[in-house]
Amino acid sequence: MGAMTSRTCPCGLPQSYDACCGRFHAGRAVAPTAELLMRSRYSAFVKGDTAYLLRTWHPRTRPERLDLDPGMKWTGLEILDTADGSAFHTTGTVEFRASYRGGALRERSRFERVAGAWVYVDGEFPQD
Repeated sequence: MGAMTSRTCPCGLPQSYDACCGRFHAGRAVAPTAELLMRSRYSAFVKGDTAYLLRTWHPRTRPERLDLDPGMKWTGLEILDTADGSAFHTTGTVEFRASYRGGALRERSRFERVAGAWVYVDGEFPQD
């Protein structure tokens, strides 16, 4: 396994950051599916892009501010399951495992469209 170069997108897709999540972060495009929005939000956590995280959070559940832990080192993303969330849906869920140095976080995230764009609503932490 080759080391991930800084040019590869943190979300795990085999594309450059600019061609993948970077275009969403810069506002040049919006994520067309709930899964791509989830991936772009993971990349925003990696990059420390709180503005994008808040922008893609549902107004109903968005916190007033977001303080990211600068010591948190995200190391990988694995999509476990998706339901709906395509261009033809108005809601969707994405279950994922995000790895960080020292552990992993598993979440089932809910997404909805607001004014046509996918946004993060909330998540639950499945126990198994």
